[in-house]
This record gives sequence, C-alpha cells and structure tokens, in this order.
Amino acid sequence: MAKKSPSVHRAALLASAVAVLGLLTACGSSGNGGTASAPTTLPGTAAPATGGHHSTDPSSASASTTSTAPGEVTVTASAAQSTPAGSTGGRCHTSELRATVGQNDPGAGQENFPVVLTNASSRTCTVRGYPGAAFVDASGRQLGPDPKRSSGSPTTVTLAPGRSAWAGLTFSNPDVSGAHAATPASLLVTPPDERDHLTVTWKGGPVPVSGNASSVFLTVLSPGTGP
Repeated sequence: MAKKSPSVHRAALLASAVAVLGLLTACGSSGNGGTASAPTTLPGTAAPATGGHHSTDPSSASASTTSTAPGEVTVTASAAQSTPAGSTGGRCHTSELRATVGQNDPGAGQENFPVVLTNASSRTCTVRGYPGAAFVDASGRQLGPDPKRSSGSPTTVTLAPGRSAWAGLTFSNPDVSGAHAATPASLLVTPPDERDHLTVTWKGGPVPVSGNASSVFLTVLSPGTGP
C-alpha cells in the first residue's frame, strides 16, 4: 500500500476535526436529545387590565389590577358607593330625612311657619342653604310660583341622627294683602342639593297664589326646629 504524503494526512485530520465540531454544535442546539436552557422568568409580570372583579356589596371595597410598564402591577382599591350606617359625613339625602311644618307664629299681617327637616337615618349628615318648596292641590298641581329666597348667609348644619334644621316659610296674610288665595293640600319640600321631595300635609290655611303681595319666602336652614 502506498503511503500518504504528510500534506494529505494533515488535510484528512483537519476535515475530521471540522466534522466532529459541527456534530457537537448541532447536538447542543437541537430540541431533540440536547439539553435546552430554562426560560427566563421576569418577576412581577403585570396582570391583564380587564376582567377585574366588581363587588355588588355597597359596604365593601373591591380591588382591580392595572397593567403599567413591564414588570409593574398597580392595585387600586375602589371606594364604597354608599356610606355605611353609623358613619359620619356627606350631605343628607332625601331618603334620610323627614319633613314637618311647625306651628304658625303670625305677626303684623305676616304668616310664619318653620319648615323642619329631621335626620331619620342612623348616620350623621349635613344640610346647607335653602330647601325647595311648592304648594300643591289634591291632584298634585302646583298652586302659585315657587317661593323666593330671603337674603341670608348659608351655613353647614350638621345633623346627628334625630337632630333637625329649619327654614322659615313666610308670606303676607291674603285677607290683609288682598292677594288671590288658595288652600293647598300639601307642601312639597326638597332638601338642599337633592332632586326628590318630601310631602307634608298642609294645615296652615289659605296661601297667596297670585296678585299683589303674593310672594312666599324661604330663609336659609338653621339648627333646631324653629325660633
């Protein structure tokens, strides 16, 4: 057998080494038979921004997650929509109040009635400013224009459960002023900043509804049930 020349032998060895190196590289990168490196896990991956839980219990708070930058999660607590019983703060709502009309305190041809709002709820709340008022007949039709507001400086009146605030309802006696009069069936009273009204049976006799000196006036709310 003829001997190979040294140059041929070196070329064969180099080709063999290249083949072995290529085989090892292929095995290391292959998904079959090779050892794959573990995937990198980023801590604190943000949760989806949608699909958060919404509580239907008004006395509880719910939490939702909001996606921000990668790796960050913001958790926001939603405040309750209604104030729990026994708590303090916020204006008094119509459903929490009871309206009454006190005794007339007439003087110099004027009729003066205290319109009283009493906190009938179990929480402390506030009223401020002027209530709304309207006289209506038995069918609910309004008699005369809305009362005007007397000048005054509104103050916030804090009502603990069972406490009251009052506003003065005043008008000239129709027999004295000569205004056209009617006898209402009820007085509708709307607490400040509210839309719903309270209905009070009117027992104060005729009220002016048109003509001279027919205006009815309301004062700002003050603590108590009347002067």
